[in-house]
Amino acid sequence: MTFHGVLLGLRVIVFDPKEARELYRLGFYGKPLGIPKPRDAEFNAPLELGLVEAVYLAEKGLLSVVDENGANITPDELAARARELIPRFDLIYKVYKELRDRGYIARSGLKYGADFAVYEKGPGIDHAPYLIHVIEAGEEIDPLEIVRAGRLSHSVRKAFILAITGPGDAPTRYLMFKWSKP
Repeated sequence: MTFHGVLLGLRVIVFDPKEARELYRLGFYGKPLGIPKPRDAEFNAPLELGLVEAVYLAEKGLLSVVDENGANITPDELAARARELIPRFDLIYKVYKELRDRGYIARSGLKYGADFAVYEKGPGIDHAPYLIHVIEAGEEIDPLEIVRAGRLSHSVRKAFILAITGPGDAPTRYLMFKWSKP
C-alpha cells in the first residue's frame, strides 16, 4: 500500500484519516493532528510526519508526496529539501534509518534535548528507554554537555546514547552512558 502526503514546510501531512490510521499502525509514524498522545490507532484525524520519517517512508516506497500545488516530489527531491531545512540532516537521517531498519521506533527527542527518543515497542505501549544524540565522527563535544545530557536522561529514567557517525558508509558507533555517583 502507498500512502499519500502533502509537503507543507517542515512537515508532510497525510490528510486521509483512514490512511493516517494505517500508517500510524504500521510503525507509530507521525502524530495525529490535535491528538497529543494517542492511545492507539483508532483516531479520526490527519497525520503529521516530520521530514526525516517522510524521507524514510518515501525511500521505502510507502509514501507518495506532492507539494501544495499537487506536483509529485521524488524521495531524492524530498531529501534535498530536508537538507536545506534541517541542519545535520544526513547524519540524523542515517541514524534514524539504522534504528528503524533494526525495528526500533525513533521519535523526536526534542523535549529532552536529544535528537531521538527511541522505543522498543512504541509510544503508548512502553516508555522510550533511550535518548540518542547524533554527532559526527571527529566532532568535539564539551564534557559538560555529556554530563547535562546524562543527568537529564537519568532524571527521566532513560539511557543516554551518543550515536557517532560520518557521511556515506562510515559505520555508526553507539556509546551508552550510565549515571553513577562517586
